[in-house]
Amino acid sequence: MILKPKHLLYAFSTLFLACGNDPIPKPKGFLRLEYPTPDYKNVDVSLPFTFDKNSMSERIKSIKADSANNIYGVDIDYPKLKGTIYLTYKNVSSKEQLMTYIKDAQNLTQKHVIKADEIVEQPYINKEHNVYGMFYEVGGNAASQSQFYVTDSVNHFLNGSLYFYAKPNYDSIYPAAVYLKNDIQHIMESLRWKDFK
Repeated sequence: MILKPKHLLYAFSTLFLACGNDPIPKPKGFLRLEYPTPDYKNVDVSLPFTFDKNSMSERIKSIKADSANNIYGVDIDYPKLKGTIYLTYKNVSSKEQLMTYIKDAQNLTQKHVIKADEIVEQPYINKEHNVYGMFYEVGGNAASQSQFYVTDSVNHFLNGSLYFYAKPNYDSIYPAAVYLKNDIQHIMESLRWKDFK
């Protein structure tokens, strides 16, 4: 059998290409998500406090959870990050009631121990504006990655939690969790009671 020139060219090119180096797998890469620099603006939600909110959150709504007991909710929605920061305000009428609210907030965080790799507590004290509380950073596949509570120790109590719409998978939500952790911490630090002079 005699090969035609075009068949010879094909045979040599196949032989030439087949004798290359062994394939090398590509190095592992990391998902790089970039979010805009936060642009915080003060908001008044017609409740006894104000705070700064990132303009990346596209929607904020106040909810009367239980007006008889002076309990109100505020939802700060981040559709692009598939997450929401939930704030719950409670009026305090006694020291015992305040202690109950604080224990409830601490228990809410401790419920995540089963799925969490770690829970880091950071006390917060702002004597100038009479705001005292605790910030929690929850690592791992917990439902909520960041939580806090603050009080003036007399009349007001507010707790906040970050939740994602998606099933918690810490590796995939980590960049958004870090970005929103900074936002929820900024909300806590920028909070001002309206009746405090």
